[in-house]
Amino acid sequence: MEGIGAKAVAEPSVRPGRRRSTSQHELEAVAFELFEREGFDATTVDAIAKSAGIGRRTFFRYFESKNDVVWGSFTEQLDHMRERFAQRPADEPLMESVRAVVVEFNRVDPAEVPKHRRRMELILRVPALQAHSTLRYGDWRAVVAEYAAHRLGEQPSALRPQAIAYAALGVSLAAYEHWLAESGLQLCDVLDEALSELARGFVLG
Repeated sequence: MEGIGAKAVAEPSVRPGRRRSTSQHELEAVAFELFEREGFDATTVDAIAKSAGIGRRTFFRYFESKNDVVWGSFTEQLDHMRERFAQRPADEPLMESVRAVVVEFNRVDPAEVPKHRRRMELILRVPALQAHSTLRYGDWRAVVAEYAAHRLGEQPSALRPQAIAYAALGVSLAAYEHWLAESGLQLCDVLDEALSELARGFVLG
């Protein structure tokens, strides 16, 4: 994994025809172009920086590693997820709140769906990203467990909040895999169906 501690290299000159990328969003777009063309494993931080017309040190101002590029602004999105949980009605069934917030958390602007599909294909199918993804999944579960614990009057580390968080993550990942495998499906519809089944306990009939 390439990270902040890697050996620094000289700032490259700006490549003709491309202005300097000065935002996280622009740098992410450049990286995804390279991931699609060269493959994730073959793309280096140096290659991303050079294509963006910036230096290696500038890259690390935006992302701690190449792996973090794939996850984008995930930490900020988790903050929004906490806010959505805080806004749910106090008398709403717990699993209904989880369903509603998780579906909304994963709602993507229609214009961004192709990029989101590529992002999730990398996250779910590139072996080099699996260890890093485990850490991110843990952050996601923590948000769900915190909310479940609040509703249940328990600690986030207690069995029930943790079970709810793990179950919600597992069902969400299954929904994503199904969405990636079947063209033409709407992601939020698939998530809604899967999480509704979880809330009902997958009762037959």
